[in-house]
Amino acid sequence: MIQFCRIDDRLIHGQVVTTWVNTYQIEQIIILNDKIAGDKMQQNILKMSAPQGINVRAFGVAKFAEIAANNPITRRTMLLFTTSNDVLKLIESGLKIDALNVGGMRYQEGRERLTKTVAVTPDEKASFKKLLDLGVDIQIQMVPKDEKIKLGEVI
Repeated sequence: MIQFCRIDDRLIHGQVVTTWVNTYQIEQIIILNDKIAGDKMQQNILKMSAPQGINVRAFGVAKFAEIAANNPITRRTMLLFTTSNDVLKLIESGLKIDALNVGGMRYQEGRERLTKTVAVTPDEKASFKKLLDLGVDIQIQMVPKDEKIKLGEVI
């Protein structure tokens, strides 16, 4: 069962993932990103970055939607994304997500800063707005002890 959905452009890294894995007693992390799904070396690095005993898999978004439609997820699972575009694509493919945690989306040229840790392209901003319109509860929070910021209040 899907326990936790998160956007973090660094994906699996240090204490951040460890705290979320422990908070939700995660058994597996599924990375949904078309580029990473086709990059075995990047997948191996991410698997080595995960806490011991956590299964890590990477899928393209459309492929995962197809698999999830026919195969119930039985392990306590974290879905990990790099962009809001992929989250929207997954929901539009039929998978229901009620809540989304947004960690880091780093600032760089061409991105609008929403908070200290979240910067978006115009396309990502539009995807976030669609997700909010679909009723997804979106909170910005790096680690569980940080205060939650409602995305709808800063977008």
